[in-house]
Amino acid sequence: MSRYVLDASIAIKWFLPEVYSEAARRLIANEHTFLVPDFFFAEVANVLWKRVRRGEDTAKNARQTLADLNAIPLEIYLSQPLMPLALDIALETDRAVYDSLYLALAVTQKCQMLTADEKFYNALQNTCYVSNLLWVENI
Repeated sequence: MSRYVLDASIAIKWFLPEVYSEAARRLIANEHTFLVPDFFFAEVANVLWKRVRRGEDTAKNARQTLADLNAIPLEIYLSQPLMPLALDIALETDRAVYDSLYLALAVTQKCQMLTADEKFYNALQNTCYVSNLLWVENI
């Protein structure tokens, strides 16, 4: 069974029709272990809140999506111990600490971070972290 760090850009596509949703949903169908930092749920909930605020979804659907996400088995890791490495990654790559926390988890757990965040993925292609990244369609 493969282990992957899952970022919010992948998880949200499990439930919402977006570009790369089909590729993201294939991940659930296979037997993988998904690792997430503890702030992952806040990040997903924030995306849901924004959609409701913009009138793209209902509060009821947002609550159901969060409940459905909570039913998926995930290995949750504290972000605080990852923070020094995440800050170093952010400083080296000029990427947000939030995104760098996912990558820090992948580095420390010796696995790859799955993402559908094109800007983040492309920005790290010429860095030493490229081997820890995996694009949503490449699994």
